[in-house]
Amino acid sequence: GRFDGTACYEHADPRQGEHPHWGTYIFNLGRNEVKNFLIANAMYWLKEFHCDGLRVDAVASMLYLDYGKGPGQWVPNKDGGNINYDTLEFLKHLNSIMGRLTPHAILIAEESTSFPSITRPPEQGGLGFHYKWNMGWMNDFLSYIQHEPIHRKYHHNQLTFSMVYAYSENFIQVFSHDEVVHGKGSMLGKMPGDNWQKFANLRLTYAFQYAHPGKKLNFMGNDFGQFREWNEKRSLDWHLISWDSHGKLLQMMKVLNHLYKENAPFWEIDHYYTGFEWIWCDDADNSIVSFVRKDDHGNQILCVFNFTPVVRNDYRLGAPTRGKWKEIFNTDSDMFGGSNVGNFGEVWTQDIPWQNRECSLNIKLPPLAAVYFRLER
Repeated sequence: GRFDGTACYEHADPRQGEHPHWGTYIFNLGRNEVKNFLIANAMYWLKEFHCDGLRVDAVASMLYLDYGKGPGQWVPNKDGGNINYDTLEFLKHLNSIMGRLTPHAILIAEESTSFPSITRPPEQGGLGFHYKWNMGWMNDFLSYIQHEPIHRKYHHNQLTFSMVYAYSENFIQVFSHDEVVHGKGSMLGKMPGDNWQKFANLRLTYAFQYAHPGKKLNFMGNDFGQFREWNEKRSLDWHLISWDSHGKLLQMMKVLNHLYKENAPFWEIDHYYTGFEWIWCDDADNSIVSFVRKDDHGNQILCVFNFTPVVRNDYRLGAPTRGKWKEIFNTDSDMFGGSNVGNFGEVWTQDIPWQNRECSLNIKLPPLAAVYFRLER
């Protein structure tokens, strides 16, 4: 900032060139020199250091001229509005150059508003990002999971609302560094209940994240249940993985990663409605949701989530397809630190109509747990 004593990279007018909340300057994206500097910087990281992509922080603060500012503290655009046209053109230009010079790289937006078409190509009127962090889902889910299970039925819509807008952008379901700093505590620390329930809730959280449409991002330390919130001045508490509960959580994450990678229904058509179908999303009284993930080849995975510590011994569920459904993942397995309640490896459909379907499944649902079933053909 003020490299030679003048506003080289930022606006000279503080109403345009300063962030009052953060105490930082704002790039003047209307200047070709500044745009070239930033794009050259991006290309340097992508080409010389072979980075897989770039995540752009606080995109909303770039898009809106009045971001974090009150009346008289900002300058409207030429049409009298609050959209920064220079930012729109810069982001489209960055995307087009990345696509040409570094086609392997992805561009990710951390954008917290409902600004449209963040992840649409510029030729379709979008900004050209490949993905957008799903801040709405993250906030809703973390708010939901922090409630005691007995109260969750009153907040059931926080589990299901994300599907209303799930296909408006190419989303990443994210538990990032922002959720484990500045007094927010660690992911494990957010979970209610005793120690066993905290780990069960966390296993359930990650299973729901992985099954939900959208790509995935977890911050370091989330995978083994670090107690403390993250501190950039010290290393992670790696010694915890020698403790039984933390080591078993890490083992579950390994299994979940492999399971996700090996089963196309979780990711093949993530950003289109044909890859997802609710089985039943209205069982608020029991705090249970269920849905099916699908790929383009007829493969299906049924995902059922029990957000209470109550075992459901005869829970009937409408089945999308007749046949044998193999239990391929259960967060309540004793190898992950659970109580080992399950379905003995498989369940068969019964010709009992249920939940607007011709046949159904009678399953056992473990406490505070997720179970995945794969259709065997």
